Amino acid sequence: MERSLYGTGARGLLQPVVAGLVTALVGFSASFPLVVVGLRAVGADQGQAVAALFALCLAVGGLNIWYAVSTRKPISVAWSTPGAALLASAGHQHSGYPAAVGAFIIAGLLTVATGLSSRLVGLIGRIPGPITSAVLAGVLWPLCLAPVQAAVGLPGLAIAPIAVWLLLSRLARRWAAPGALATVLVEAVVRRHSGHASALGVALMPHFSFTVPRFTVGALVGIALPLYIITMAAQNLSGQAVLRGLGYRTELRPALLGTGAVTAVGAPLGVFAVCLAAISAALAAGPDAHPDPRRRWIATASAGVFYLALGLSAALSAALLAASPPLLIATIAGLALMGTLGSALSNAVSDERHREAAVIAFAVTASGISVLSIGAAFWGLVCGLAIHVFLRRDPPTAAATPAATPEPSRVSVANSHTDPLLPAG
Repeated sequence: MERSLYGTGARGLLQPVVAGLVTALVGFSASFPLVVVGLRAVGADQGQAVAALFALCLAVGGLNIWYAVSTRKPISVAWSTPGAALLASAGHQHSGYPAAVGAFIIAGLLTVATGLSSRLVGLIGRIPGPITSAVLAGVLWPLCLAPVQAAVGLPGLAIAPIAVWLLLSRLARRWAAPGALATVLVEAVVRRHSGHASALGVALMPHFSFTVPRFTVGALVGIALPLYIITMAAQNLSGQAVLRGLGYRTELRPALLGTGAVTAVGAPLGVFAVCLAAISAALAAGPDAHPDPRRRWIATASAGVFYLALGLSAALSAALLAASPPLLIATIAGLALMGTLGSALSNAVSDERHREAAVIAFAVTASGISVLSIGAAFWGLVCGLAIHVFLRRDPPTAAATPAATPEPSRVSVANSHTDPLLPAG
């Protein structure tokens, strides 16, 4: 029986297909509330956010299928979960959602430029990891406060999903965030008045919403640059490190060109950032996907198919969430981000040489300040780098020591066991 399920031939497809289904379900359910929160925060209305979620599912699904089939390697693509968190912290732009769309285009073009120039990859790689981790932690911090605030402000609604999250974190960690989301959706169905049924039914059809971009300095500096840097450092570089750690020799350039181009072209539809997946790579490229590494690409291709199917449910999922208080939606995102926050904070303070700069970068980013209409993530990165240069005590060659080389792979693979959210970002 085992040979028929996991051997070669058509019957041997079951294990990688199931792995692809798990990857898509966990990735989508654990992070789509954050996508909706982030897009709404930068000015998208409910219809635009739902349409963007649909477009993101199509982009992620299509790229997963393309890379898997064309390379025969489990190269996983996802939307940028850290990027969605950045949008949630960036806030409404001076010129509204069109300015954010313009920033998405620039971030995509910067990714394409990086794929065309190895120097840009090296430049991003030279930013100290603790500082980028600190900025990421600062971006996540306000969202991770939401469960605490909801437990006090909305105890009747928040206690149940928090309890489910805690229970599943102990019994089946990867399903903790999806379980909490399912609890909230059940609460929304129970609370929804029957008079809303017809209006909800109209909203269930998937659709696209085109937004004419507007380019402003505030959005370009406050969203585009941090979105590009965080996505590159936390997703693209880490995703490649995970694949190489699992034995796959992959080039970063084709992935950057493809995901950057899709982001730039799809930005008017709400595609804010697609990128290499860090944790999805571990789920789809690890031994659980298939004993034979040469057949694990099937898991990635299957995940792509399931993402296309999940895109059809985007409107229903978002409509059910819309029936819940915004703080409760933020609570689900915050619960799913707890593991990511813990890893980011740990990485930020792990190296004593960069600790002061990282702490300052975290404090500035978490403060939520806006100066010259530019958000806190940019200023956190600037302050962290400035303090790093000012306090630098190690010789210039210390960062290039061989001992530091394997670290990204080790951290990325380790995070895959603790954070169920990053598969979608």
